[in-house]
Amino acid sequence: MRNADISLSGVYELSKILTAPARLEITLTNVVNSLPSFVRLRHAAMIVLDAGGELEITTTDGNNHARQSGPRSVIPQAVVDRIVATGTPLIIQDVGKSELFQAHIQPTLNGGTLPVTFLGVPIKAEDKILGTLSIDRVRDSATSPHCDEEDVRFLGMVADLVGRTIRLHRMLSTDHQRHVEEQCTPEKSDERTDPARHPQVKIDGIVGESPALKQVLETVAVVARTNSTVLLRGESGTGKEFFAQAIHKLSPRRKKAFVKLNCAALPESVLESELFGHEKGAFTGAISQRAGRFELANGGTLLLDEIGEISPAFQAKLLRVLQEGELERVGGTRTLTVDVRLICATNKDLETAVVNGEFRADLYYRINVVPIMLPPLRERPGDISRLAKAFLGRFNSENNRELAFAPPALDLISQCYFPGNVRELENCVRRTATLARSRTIATSDFACQNSQCLSSLLWKGVDRSHGSDGFARGNKAPAGSPLPARRIDIPGGEPLPLRAHNPSDSAYPAAGPRLTDRDRLIDAMEKTGWVQAKAARILGLTPRQVGYALRRHGIEVKKF
Repeated sequence: MRNADISLSGVYELSKILTAPARLEITLTNVVNSLPSFVRLRHAAMIVLDAGGELEITTTDGNNHARQSGPRSVIPQAVVDRIVATGTPLIIQDVGKSELFQAHIQPTLNGGTLPVTFLGVPIKAEDKILGTLSIDRVRDSATSPHCDEEDVRFLGMVADLVGRTIRLHRMLSTDHQRHVEEQCTPEKSDERTDPARHPQVKIDGIVGESPALKQVLETVAVVARTNSTVLLRGESGTGKEFFAQAIHKLSPRRKKAFVKLNCAALPESVLESELFGHEKGAFTGAISQRAGRFELANGGTLLLDEIGEISPAFQAKLLRVLQEGELERVGGTRTLTVDVRLICATNKDLETAVVNGEFRADLYYRINVVPIMLPPLRERPGDISRLAKAFLGRFNSENNRELAFAPPALDLISQCYFPGNVRELENCVRRTATLARSRTIATSDFACQNSQCLSSLLWKGVDRSHGSDGFARGNKAPAGSPLPARRIDIPGGEPLPLRAHNPSDSAYPAAGPRLTDRDRLIDAMEKTGWVQAKAARILGLTPRQVGYALRRHGIEVKKF
């Protein structure tokens, strides 16, 4: 029997894979390869159909993706047709006794002495069938029909996320094709320059050309056209408020108000008044009637920042407004109807909060309609120098200065590890510019070069746990922690970067431009006594990915 912890953990991990910037085929392959971590299976398969119902993408557990144009697939065509036609899950306890499998019995589906169970669910998006997701497994005495039903429910949740991702990729592809056609058609030049059709929005504070950032901006442009609730997720300092403003400015509601509220900054009693408003005399100090943020944002957009910090009691009150679109002011009896596009933001692990009973599951599903993962700065290394120049330009404008970075200074800051992301980078630039002794900022002007960077206490937590002091050793943080420039190739997906680390720390794998992926992998395994789980932690990978890499590079695991 599945438990809620495994299901939520699986949905969370798979949603991160689906929102990562990658080609659709690679994304779907990574999802299928991750299924064995959350559900018992022998084989898994995902089939995606095109607009005409023909086979477009087929991916199976452990195999690379493949585009096919013929009717042949990894499971019987009759099974695919049944799931697509009915739009409902299909459970076959023994494929050897099923008519659907009789004409397509393969060694992979032949259970030998034990029967093989097949579980399949449709992949949907807005009531349209886009394909199927299925698994098969050998059935034994420990397997019960109830277990099959639980796993089908889990696969249904995964298929729903996959369907949304496929639809989003197709929308982006269609928009790109339309843009290319418009550029190639002179008579449509007036439409291309029409600001009402394609508003040009400057997003203050968001600078960069990295693929990860571009992927997010493309998603924002598509999502903004609808009224769907958006959940912005990412580490502190990644610019969630700026992206929320971009969604509002690109939406049909851009002429209405954009209202924001930090839920973590107010106690529950004040938060209720701020969101719902209050009547005169509702409590001490309520000397007049006041409209809440929901009323002020009527027809526009409301950003609820730090949504994960509100109390369970207030979550119930908020859920009613989101479901019904109705509210009453504090101390009032009249029901007000509001039309608000909601954007929520958090850096909290909501899935864990739901499992621990700290966050209502029904509210989680209500706000997690379109999740957008904002990339941390360490995944945008090429953008650091651009952001640093932009922040320095802002500092010069505000303080009537004419400072500039020396090339070595830009190289240094581009290699820094910023746990506080863009917010910390801006503070670093402002602090350095304020204390600079000349018009040209040199490497010696940075606090990390003088063992005065307090952020080292954050990223060197592992050293502090062993009793060492970053300042006493003169470690240069964050500049002493270069971003991961090397990657390890994992079969069935894009190369994954190694975790940022301090090169002087013997607990981390060797780093250097001349070291190959194989050398890094062997070095990490040797330092951890050939324990794959420990090597995975210092490489920033999963044990399963380390196992793939070992087999790919032909490395024999030593046993002691």
